[in-house]
Amino acid sequence: MTRLAIPKTYKLYIGGKFPRSESGRVYEILAKKGDFLANAAKASRKDAREAVVAARAAVGGWAGATAYNRGQVLYRIAELLEGRRAQFVDEIVQTEGVSVAAASAQVDEAIDRWVWYAGWADKYVQVAGNANPVSGPFFNISVPEPTGIVAIVAPQAGGSLLGLVSVVAPALVAGNTVVVIANETMPLSAISLSEVLATSDVPGGVVNILTGSPAEIAPWLASHADVNALDLVGAGAIDWVDLQIAAAETLKRVLPPENGPDAATPSIDRIVAFTETKTVWHTKGLI
Repeated sequence: MTRLAIPKTYKLYIGGKFPRSESGRVYEILAKKGDFLANAAKASRKDAREAVVAARAAVGGWAGATAYNRGQVLYRIAELLEGRRAQFVDEIVQTEGVSVAAASAQVDEAIDRWVWYAGWADKYVQVAGNANPVSGPFFNISVPEPTGIVAIVAPQAGGSLLGLVSVVAPALVAGNTVVVIANETMPLSAISLSEVLATSDVPGGVVNILTGSPAEIAPWLASHADVNALDLVGAGAIDWVDLQIAAAETLKRVLPPENGPDAATPSIDRIVAFTETKTVWHTKGLI
């Protein structure tokens, strides 16, 4: 007798939990060859708002953790990615239609990139901060601090895992929390990453992953008054100028879309882009 397979219906990742979309909607995830793989939740405006609420609740604890601790947590994610390497390779082969060798290379690079960013957690302040020269008996020190909640449109082209890691990891390094819209047509890597995050040391709400249409979800995040920054790296195919305009109304920092295989290449600039500089004056000696 031929067994009837049970198709999976994947959920969102919000606040460390896996809720269904409040709208009840799902959409099909198809292999590169067109075969049905699974259903994914199609996030709505309310789901995006719930993700922002979860991200805001997590800001204080994540930003208040020591840089060393954040680095250890991020490194733990890389360890778990390594342990589930075969699963990620298989999913990339199916959804992106690439060879096993190419999928393996992408997973290896994603893990290495996560480790690279984890290593910056207790170092980037020394590069981005400064002891400023002043005339007078004062210390004047500038220090970067997290901006808060970063909403991200993940890259929508190939390299679904690498693209996601490349935009989520740098935002976390500085102590920001994240709401990210995954690759719409190839969301399996994002869904599997959410399962990694849920079983790692990442506090609930630090990373929130929405699947569905960036064109539908992104405007609500861009205009949301409690979102502090917007990374539009994967928004090139939608009306991203309007997203910038909406973001400007609440004074968000915005990174524009990037195209090609080198989009979101590893850089300390991606860490510093979502920080605010605090300058402190302090007396030196007796005055």
